[in-house]
Amino acid sequence: MCSETGSRYTGMLLLALAKMAIVANLLLYFPNGQVLEPAKITDLVWSFHGFLGAGLLMLFPVLLAMQGTMGAMYCVVISSLGLLSGPFCDAGSGNYTYPFRNNTLEGNYLFNQPTWATCREPEHIVLWNVVLLSILLGIGAVEAVLCLSQLASGLCDIFCGTCIRKARTS
Repeated sequence: MCSETGSRYTGMLLLALAKMAIVANLLLYFPNGQVLEPAKITDLVWSFHGFLGAGLLMLFPVLLAMQGTMGAMYCVVISSLGLLSGPFCDAGSGNYTYPFRNNTLEGNYLFNQPTWATCREPEHIVLWNVVLLSILLGIGAVEAVLCLSQLASGLCDIFCGTCIRKARTS
């Protein structure tokens, strides 16, 4: 298969993934479909990892595959950090905190679903964050692989020539 054909399909897939990442990132601003004060939104959401990293930076990966890879990796890192630290929520005291933030994976809330009830407001915030951040993590990982394959394909074209040039010389 020519690299141009592969690039076309990869580009279409990256565009669809970018749209999904933007939507998932936007949904993180509305926990459980509620409109909250900006101060009550999880801090890592404000890094725009789905909107910028896995979204806008994916619009030009054919020309800038390295930029796309960096954007995808940014989304993966921020999504991972968001999953590890947990949501910003009211644990019943009336004050919003990060009740699951700790430095160890031992006893992590991700592996202990009954602890999710710790967050009282917004309702179902833990599930909301886990699902959306997991989606963004997956999208970022797939985009990184696709952009790296684009980069490898481009380098092969530079050093080995494209199949179009090979067909003309045959």
